[in-house]
Amino acid sequence: MTANLEALRQTVEARGGALIGYARVSSAGQSLEVQTSALEKAGVAQRHLYAEKATGTKREGRDQLAHMLRSLRKGDCVVITRLDRLARSTSDLLTIAKQVEEAGADLVALEQTINTTTPEGRLFFTMVAAFGEFETEVRKARQMEGIAAAKAKGEDSPFKGRPASIDPEEVKKLRDEGVGPAEIARRLGISRQSVYRLTGAGKAA
Repeated sequence: MTANLEALRQTVEARGGALIGYARVSSAGQSLEVQTSALEKAGVAQRHLYAEKATGTKREGRDQLAHMLRSLRKGDCVVITRLDRLARSTSDLLTIAKQVEEAGADLVALEQTINTTTPEGRLFFTMVAAFGEFETEVRKARQMEGIAAAKAKGEDSPFKGRPASIDPEEVKKLRDEGVGPAEIARRLGISRQSVYRLTGAGKAA
């Protein structure tokens, strides 16, 4: 065991935590032995070692990963050989890293310079959080652009969830009272296209 790994073990033990290992290969024909051996050499006890063979880029079917994440306690440290053994996509990594941090645990990748028990290593979680926030802001911006574009076309927004319920009789009643399509749409919270469709009126120029 290297000096760095010995320091890691001592740090985790001093906090009352444990080294929690996770290993994964993507096909049944591959062996987990290389990863599990490296994790055990790093100080992960057999009872804290989670390993599985799972394919795909999503979390479905990765029962050992789910079990490992549920078992995390404050002071624990998740040990993996590489990040791509833990996550299969950026969004997957963001989600998992957030769960690890929220559990009060740390993360170490043996073959990469990631060790969040150190001040420098905690920059990893800071960067993960920043990327997560960035993706959220980008998604919100796209939704707002979509809503603005839909409004400009007089359409229902694709991001508002379930469309407002439409009462045909109420639409026709307002039309008979001389209320214009745009005002009917505004009062009832529906699109002008819906008003035109129910009243049979052509779209005004």
